[in-house]
Amino acid sequence: VQLQASGGGLVQAGGSLRLSCTVSGRTSSINAMGWYRQAPGKQREWVAVITNDGITDIADSVKGRFTISRDNAKNTVYLQMNSLKPEDTAVYLCNTDPTPLLGLYVPGDYWGQGTLVTVSS
Repeated sequence: VQLQASGGGLVQAGGSLRLSCTVSGRTSSINAMGWYRQAPGKQREWVAVITNDGITDIADSVKGRFTISRDNAKNTVYLQMNSLKPEDTAVYLCNTDPTPLLGLYVPGDYWGQGTLVTVSS
């Protein structure tokens, strides 16, 4: 399984970006996709998850501003990020089959290479 993430960049506070993650290889074995992020000097945190059935879960820190969606025909998952804040600055990574655990999501086996989002104030 290979994941290719794209869409990051520099944006002003209040702006929007859409990240994409395209999956190739044994995609039939994947049940869910997720986005995580890691800011400089901070631990990685989960941001959003979507199942094959389209059920989504969004972290409280971005709820109401970020949405996750998928296009199964294109094997692509999207993260729409609106009303961006400087604290959203991070490397965003897509992941396969994150597993829920105690209100968080344990990442699955496969990662994309990450795409950098920088939000200026």
